Amino acid sequence: MLSKNRFTITSALPYANGPLHIGHLAGAYVPADIFARFLRLNHKDVVFVCGSDEHGAAITIKAKKEGITPQEIIDKYNQQIKESFEEFGIGFDIYHRTSEKVHHALSQEFFMNLYEKGEFIEKFSEQYYDEEYHQFLADRYIVGTCPHCHNEGAYGDQCEKCGTSLNPTDLIHPKSTLSGKTPVLRETKHWYLPLDKYQPWLESWLIEGKKGVLKSNVFGQCQSWLKSGLQPRSMTRDLDWGVDVPLEEAAGKKLYVWLDAPIGYISATKQWALDNGQDWEQYWKKQADPEDNSTLIHFIGKDNIVFHCITFPAILHAHGEYILPENVPANEFLNLEGDKLSTSRNHAVWLHEYLAEFPGKQDELRYVLTSILPETSDSEFTWKDFQARVNNELVAILGNFVNRVMVLSHKYFEGQVALGDSFTEEDQASLDALASYSPLINQSIAHYRFREALTHFMNVARLGNKYLADEEPWKVYKENPERVKTVLYVASQIVANLAVLAQPFLPKTAKKLFDMLELAQQDWSHAGQSNLIPEGHVLGEPQLLFEKITDEQVAFQLQKLEEAKAKNAAAATEVESAKANISYDDFLKMDIRIGTILEAEKVAKTKKLLKLTIDTGIDKRTVVSGIAEFFNPEDIVGQQVSVLVNLEPRTIKGITSQGMILMAEDADGRLDFVSPTTTIKAGSSVR
Repeated sequence: MLSKNRFTITSALPYANGPLHIGHLAGAYVPADIFARFLRLNHKDVVFVCGSDEHGAAITIKAKKEGITPQEIIDKYNQQIKESFEEFGIGFDIYHRTSEKVHHALSQEFFMNLYEKGEFIEKFSEQYYDEEYHQFLADRYIVGTCPHCHNEGAYGDQCEKCGTSLNPTDLIHPKSTLSGKTPVLRETKHWYLPLDKYQPWLESWLIEGKKGVLKSNVFGQCQSWLKSGLQPRSMTRDLDWGVDVPLEEAAGKKLYVWLDAPIGYISATKQWALDNGQDWEQYWKKQADPEDNSTLIHFIGKDNIVFHCITFPAILHAHGEYILPENVPANEFLNLEGDKLSTSRNHAVWLHEYLAEFPGKQDELRYVLTSILPETSDSEFTWKDFQARVNNELVAILGNFVNRVMVLSHKYFEGQVALGDSFTEEDQASLDALASYSPLINQSIAHYRFREALTHFMNVARLGNKYLADEEPWKVYKENPERVKTVLYVASQIVANLAVLAQPFLPKTAKKLFDMLELAQQDWSHAGQSNLIPEGHVLGEPQLLFEKITDEQVAFQLQKLEEAKAKNAAAATEVESAKANISYDDFLKMDIRIGTILEAEKVAKTKKLLKLTIDTGIDKRTVVSGIAEFFNPEDIVGQQVSVLVNLEPRTIKGITSQGMILMAEDADGRLDFVSPTTTIKAGSSVR
């Protein structure tokens, strides 16, 4: 794969509705940047693009919460995210915006290409509508219980806990995020992409063609998706924010964000090409000779696998003129201090805050995140581990070795690099070992094993430390200064190699090293060479590469997280404010009866669901309820409960549930029955 010359590298488009946190960095941006820098060091033709995703429903939700317009939201966060990326050192060729005209035009062009080919299915369907806000609800305006993992905070398009893609009507107990009420279904027309039509092609291209190419976690999720069978997916939405559907009959409708967002990679490349006199089609479209096609790589997080491996490739395939991704090296999730990263709970390490609180320590965070990347399974960031890795590895191994070589060279020879005695077997063995590391790093990066590549890099510093410890030039100098010249010559070549090899991982550190060595920056072809610093060359003044992270700094960061946790706990104890008034007639529409639980059993392959048989006084019926975490089935037989008996039946895990039992929920999420204080006849009405 690395034998190709042209590469198109994309990194997930962050929502422009909030700042970046370290989970975003570990999921996509740090590995993508390492890969792009590595390719450039090998003189590959690379365009590395990203941009703000500015049309998602999350934008409008954030705007409503803050009482400002979506445009104000995206302008604010686009600028903040762009500046954070730049200061952190992520080397995009362009950081674009999906709100730009070039993007709207290209997205509409894609839609019309598929429309004119007859690729869409036009159909009327029932979609959720908020009667209080008088609008259809986009997927992210609906939350409910995931039918697969029973996460109670799943969105209408995807459960972020288990990663399953959903339709809003899949949710159990859906609620509008606008009014908090249960939405109603109303008829509307939309244009659907028949993913089921492309399933045979996807199975051939993806399952047969990418086996052994994709990472196991990515391949496994794709395989599971296809095994479940694909369904048509609506490519339009009833929204007032986004890219207009370019059809007269679709007035007021917008393109589905997961149609327009990945096209943002292409529009970003197009804008970059316009700005730099380049041909964007060379990076995205099929060439006359397939050997001239660019190699497309998507770096994303776990939650976006299905869109980049199934939905977007199906769109590109249906269009027909575009290349398909060679690989999608998605990472899993990064957790923080024993808990999931959470934007809403402020349980995060925000990049803009890190940059302000640890000025000049961009590479320290890059190093730690690379060393714990969740490449095939979830991993965890802790501040104690951050401190340990910086102090015990960057300071004690890499920084210490470089500092000793620089200080000794100035102490004994005024910074001049000179070859004294001829090489001993030990010298040659160290230089031979030095030459072996760049091929190892090559192989690791080519297979997206960035943690492994970083370990190989640090082993070069370990090689240097061992060499100095074995040769002990500080003991030999008085008796044999010529020998010390040779030792420091070899050690200086190791430092110069560290400067070359550090460039993909620690770009700011690499520049410091080259500046300290008084050398021009070198490309990857120089890695492993034992004469990067010529005889007679004079080194610059020594500088410390890294400083230790103090206990006080760690304590401050942990305190911030504790304060956020305490604030969340305090907010959770507040009684929820009353909802909007309803009429007495609306209340009378609810038929709530006292029922008695006759039978109870756990629903197979679920943690939260119980199947209840309830005597409602009017019949015996089955109700599925998410109370298994709080009650044992055998303990609640005979329990009297309040049952909403005229709730529309719903199929849950293959079981038809005919009603809902009412439960009281406290601030900690604890459930208890809403029951009469004395036994009452089943079927009695609750008024």
